[in-house]
Order: sequence, then structure tokens, then C-alpha cells
Amino acid sequence: MKAEPSLATDTYMEWQDVYRDNVAGIHRLIYTRVGSRSDAEDLTAEVFMATLKPLRLPARVHEVRAYLVATARTVMASFWRRHYAAPPMVMATDFMQDHLVHLEADAGVTRAAEILSRLPDRSRTILELRFLRGYSIRQAADQMSVSVSNAKVLQYRALRHAASISEEIEAERSTATA
Repeated sequence: MKAEPSLATDTYMEWQDVYRDNVAGIHRLIYTRVGSRSDAEDLTAEVFMATLKPLRLPARVHEVRAYLVATARTVMASFWRRHYAAPPMVMATDFMQDHLVHLEADAGVTRAAEILSRLPDRSRTILELRFLRGYSIRQAADQMSVSVSNAKVLQYRALRHAASISEEIEAERSTATA
């Protein structure tokens, strides 16, 4: 059995050595982030496949390990983008208000509809696009015909306004029950 190479001076000459010395560490790194053994195994394989072409041997051990970790981060980022990518929900405020009666008496849905109904049009629109329809900030900006940075500002202000409206509603309910 071959001893592990020294980080300071040794180089990897063969892909088998790169894989054998690093597969467990990369798998462990990915598993701690994704929490699923099968996903971690798939992503580990993806990391090594992604490094096969661009990484040229011989290469120093510490350079190879740094490259593998960077590649693992990129692969995990792609995994999370795929994992959280969901088709946009088709739901607008009008739809919510028209069909709210048919939903179970869910206080959260009722409260959200009430908050949205009290927001100005642009604030309501940005929140609907981002959180009800699942648009990205860029898609929401395009839909509203504004720049991405303006859409970010609109979203920030709309969320702050929605939070203050939520507090007002809570205060109204407190005084009504007192």
C-alpha cells in the first residue's frame, strides 16, 4: 500500500492516486453539506468527472486538493440550484382573493392576502412575482420593465412595508379583542 504523499513536495503522477487519496475527503465534504449519502455519492462522482479533463498531471498534491474542493463547491452549487428550481406557481392576488373562500381557514393565507391587498400596486406586484410566482429577481425586473437593481430596491421596500402592515394588522386585532 502506498503512503499518502507529503503536501509540501509530492506530486500526483496518476489519476488513480488522485482518486484514491481524495475520494473519501470529497465525499465527506459533500455529505456534510447535502445530508444524503446517495446524493453525496453522485456529486462526488460528478466532481471527479469534472476535474478529469482540465486538471493536468503531474500536479502538486496541495494544488490538486484545492482544485477538487473548488470543483466540489461548484458542483454543490449546481446541485442546490437544481434542487430548489421549481416551476413558477401561477397565483396572483386576484386569484387568491377570489378563491380564498375555497381554501381551508388558514390564518397565514388570510393574513398574506390581507397584507398584499393593503400594499401599493408596485409593491404588491414585485412580491407576487418573486414569492408567489417564483420569478428570479431578473425575471421580475423584466416583467416590471425596471432594472435589476431597481427591482431589488422595490422588493426590499415592499418587504419592509409588508412587515409594517403586518404589525398594524396585529395592533388592530389586539385593540379589537381588548
